[in-house]
Amino acid sequence: MASHQDFVDYVAEQLRQAGAIRSRKMFGEYGLYCDGVFFAVICDDQLFVKVTPAGEAAFPNLPKAPPYAGANDYIWVEDVDDRDTLTALTRLTCLALQAQPKKRRK
Repeated sequence: MASHQDFVDYVAEQLRQAGAIRSRKMFGEYGLYCDGVFFAVICDDQLFVKVTPAGEAAFPNLPKAPPYAGANDYIWVEDVDDRDTLTALTRLTCLALQAQPKKRRK
């Protein structure tokens, strides 16, 4: 089942204090970027944020699950109405991802 644009727009609005949020349609689902950093996916109208040590440490009680079959686990954010948690998790995740060395394409 593909995600709905209304849900994607709602999540982006909830995250507006985290930075410049944009979405990109990918294979019927959506990738989310904050200030140009790919940090999350929306699959089946559910939000999944990339796992980082900082995100896990700050939010140890958030469950992890793969967003689709064969994917690695992401942090599954069930309560997208909790703007404070969404903003804090997004900021921590993006800072951690920005600090990682860039992967070189072969």
